[in-house]
Amino acid sequence: MKKDFCLHGILLCLGIAYCSHVSSTRKGSKLRQSFHGHHEKGKEGQVLHRSKRGWVWNQFFVIEEYTGADPVLVGRLHSDVDSGDGKIKYILSGEGAGTIFVIDDKSGNIHATKTLDREERAQYTLMAQAVDRETNKPLEPPSEFIVKVQDINDNPPEFLHENYHANVPEMSSVGTSVIQVTASDADDPTYGNSAKLVYSILEGQPYFSVEAQTGIIRTALPSMDREAKEQYHVVIQAKDMGGHMGGLSGTTKVTITLTDVNDNPPKFPQSAYPMSISEASVPGDEVGRLKAKDPDLEENGAVKYRILDGDGADVFEITTDYQTQEGVVKLKKTVDYEEKKFYSLKVEAANIHIDPRFLSRGPFKDMATVKITVEDADEPPMFMEPNYIFEVYENAPANTTVGRVHAKDPDAANVPIKYSIDRHTDLDRFFNIQEDGYIKTTKALDREEKDWQNISVIATEASHNAFSRKVPVSIKVLDRNDNAPEFPEPYEAAVCENAPINKNVLKITAVDKDDTANGPRFSFNFPPELHSNSNFTIRDHRDNTASLHIGRASFSRQKQKMHLLPIVISDGGIPSLSSTNTLTVRICSCNSDESVIFCNDEPLSLNAGLSTGALIAILACIVILLVIVVLFVALRREKKEPLIVFEEEDIRENIITYDDEGGGEEDTEAFDIATLQNPDGINGFIARKDIKPEYQYPPRDLGLRPAPNSVDVDDFINTRIHEADNDPTAPPYDSIQIYGYEGRGSVAGSLSSLESASTDSDLDYDYLQNWGPRFKKLADLYGSKDTYEDDS
Repeated sequence: MKKDFCLHGILLCLGIAYCSHVSSTRKGSKLRQSFHGHHEKGKEGQVLHRSKRGWVWNQFFVIEEYTGADPVLVGRLHSDVDSGDGKIKYILSGEGAGTIFVIDDKSGNIHATKTLDREERAQYTLMAQAVDRETNKPLEPPSEFIVKVQDINDNPPEFLHENYHANVPEMSSVGTSVIQVTASDADDPTYGNSAKLVYSILEGQPYFSVEAQTGIIRTALPSMDREAKEQYHVVIQAKDMGGHMGGLSGTTKVTITLTDVNDNPPKFPQSAYPMSISEASVPGDEVGRLKAKDPDLEENGAVKYRILDGDGADVFEITTDYQTQEGVVKLKKTVDYEEKKFYSLKVEAANIHIDPRFLSRGPFKDMATVKITVEDADEPPMFMEPNYIFEVYENAPANTTVGRVHAKDPDAANVPIKYSIDRHTDLDRFFNIQEDGYIKTTKALDREEKDWQNISVIATEASHNAFSRKVPVSIKVLDRNDNAPEFPEPYEAAVCENAPINKNVLKITAVDKDDTANGPRFSFNFPPELHSNSNFTIRDHRDNTASLHIGRASFSRQKQKMHLLPIVISDGGIPSLSSTNTLTVRICSCNSDESVIFCNDEPLSLNAGLSTGALIAILACIVILLVIVVLFVALRREKKEPLIVFEEEDIRENIITYDDEGGGEEDTEAFDIATLQNPDGINGFIARKDIKPEYQYPPRDLGLRPAPNSVDVDDFINTRIHEADNDPTAPPYDSIQIYGYEGRGSVAGSLSSLESASTDSDLDYDYLQNWGPRFKKLADLYGSKDTYEDDS
């Protein structure tokens, strides 16, 4: 391979050198005519200036992938001002200058120092310039040139995918397109045959072929059968250089699957299928299954079954289980072993979807015979009727016959049958059944309570208790006229004292619990003893209603405020029944326009005597009074004045208020010291009103309390102070302690104003002087004003 590269390189260099020489010669002479700068005289004495020539170019190419020991000569730069004395300096700049491409600044030769790859970069743009070596002044303007990388066949073809998957229907004709595979070559398609590809098949013959130029894979054999082989593996090669020797190649794998078509009819594995069914089976029970095999897939292998003929076509049916593709034979009607023991069916299995291309092969269906044997079974008794309906009159005596049910054993043994009533359906045990199937009552029935009785009768084989059957029995209870008619509700009417004669007071009707045959029509009358009653009359409308009318001019509440009228109601039954019902009539006080004012001792209605305006006025007055009361209370609270005003009000801050002067000293004899005792305190503990105490304390020691008649006020007060100091239930808020006893033998005497020597004050200041400190102590102890009442 390296020898080939070297040979190509030498030939290419020789060609480039020759072309460069020709080009340089042609360009030099041409440019020299264009760019040399001496002066010539033109026509009519004109001086012509010719510019100095520019560059003398070589054709620049370099072969990719060169691996020689010496750098590759790309080309040479030369200016016609260069006389070869070394005064000209060549400079190279641009893409890859100094790294990939280097220039000899004296000779102008350009070399490639690295191996180049055209697939990475196809060309480089460079800039060349000639300057004076000593002054570095440009002798020529810079010029641009391109170095192209020459392609060689160094890249094999590559497919877009490593593996391809394709499908083609089975039984396809030869040449049917399967899939197109495509490869690409990184080499230059415009130079030589390095990128010219040719496709060929390496594996997969003789089933498939490939087009050399397009890569299209086609079927090569007719009638490829999926059922014989479903999948094929094909290897395709792509080779460059037009497929010639020395070209590079690449391969890919293609997996081709044959898809299914309906090219096979269903087939039964056997011609006859034996099955059996018990005579005890019910319609819908499965008898058996059969399956016709079809090698096709999915809908192409879908099979539908049907019964074509046979003596059991009306007794059995066949359906398709599409999950398993089986035909399911089911019972359509009940079978009886004693009547018929064998049945035969002719069953067909056919494809649902048929491909017309393969109809020439024959019908896509198959047939088989199903033979069904009926097996004997011990069946439960069978009633002659699916249900029974009987009738019986209400109030009929016990042991009245209602009706008869009948059942028999369907088996050949004809076992005797016994009957019973399902007590879950006859909880009140109204009925009983005899051995021969007759149903009788056990007690009287009431139609008004329940007009239908629904029970179930059980028939059981005498020898096999497990075999039984139920039948529903409905018993209608017939009506007898055993209920008298009555008012549907208590009737009450109001009649004015001045009501006119024949005025319609009230319309009445009646109800009857009996059936319509024994109920309406109703008749209404007064009892015989009231026919002479001239106060009221009754009119029967003969439509099961009647009306009450006034029979005389006026009534008097003073004589009789209420009338109780007995009404006799009779029905139309046989025999007829009647009842007496009471109608209440109240005599009312009315206005002249017969608007009722009073019927009883109380007004019938507030609206009867008061108009709407009067009611509104009364309500408004009530609201105004409530507002005044609320304002008064609010103002009194704002001034902190008591709601009860005392006759006298002392402006001094006293802790003692005497509201009773008493009867003097003599009155103290009649006062009982026991009134100073707290009645509740005698019994012991006094619970707090504001909170629930956390602990319970023992009652006070009654022994510490001095005797009521021998205690002095001083001792009494000290005792109360001691109790208050040690009482944990004392309220934390201010309270008023009332002491209604002054005590006996007071040195201060009476505080009565009648015996006071002072004319300026009603108070005895000697008394206050003696008792003031004690009261102050009590006031400090309780933190409130205490009121002491003195009866002296």
